Amino acid sequence: MGTLAINKKANLDYFLVDQYEAGLVLNGQEVKSVRSGQVSLKESFVTLKGTELFLTNAYIAPYKQAGLKQINDPTRPRKLLLKKSEIRQLIGKVRTQGLTLVPLRLYTKKRLLKLAFAVGKGKKKFDKREDIAKREAKRNIDRALKS
Repeated sequence: MGTLAINKKANLDYFLVDQYEAGLVLNGQEVKSVRSGQVSLKESFVTLKGTELFLTNAYIAPYKQAGLKQINDPTRPRKLLLKKSEIRQLIGKVRTQGLTLVPLRLYTKKRLLKLAFAVGKGKKKFDKREDIAKREAKRNIDRALKS
C-alpha cells in the first residue's frame, strides 16, 4: 500500500474512535493527479448529505498534461463509497453523539484509491497541551536513555 497523502493534524486535533476505509469517486484526470502526489488532506473533512458521505475541501491539483478541456474545482466535494450498513452506523454516531468524521490518509490498495477516515471527537486546548507535554517528556526520556 502506497500512502499518497496524510492528515498530520488529525491526531493532534481529535480523539479518534473508530477507523473506516472508503473508495472515492474521481474523474480520470484527478486519479492521475493523485497518483503523482499532487493532493493535500489539510483542512479537509467528511460531510453527510442525506444518506451519502462526501470528502469536502480536499485539494487535488489539476493534472498538467490533461490540457484545458476539463478544468475542475480542485476542492470540490467527492463522493465516498461505503456499504449502506456502514453509512447508517456513521450517521447514527455523527447525529446522536456529536462526533465528526476526519480523513486520515489517502492511499492505494492494489490498483484502487482508498481514503482512511475516523470518527473523532474534537480536543480542547488543554487536551492538546497535555498531548504535547507527554510527547516532550517521552522524547526527553528517549534522549537520556540513548546517551
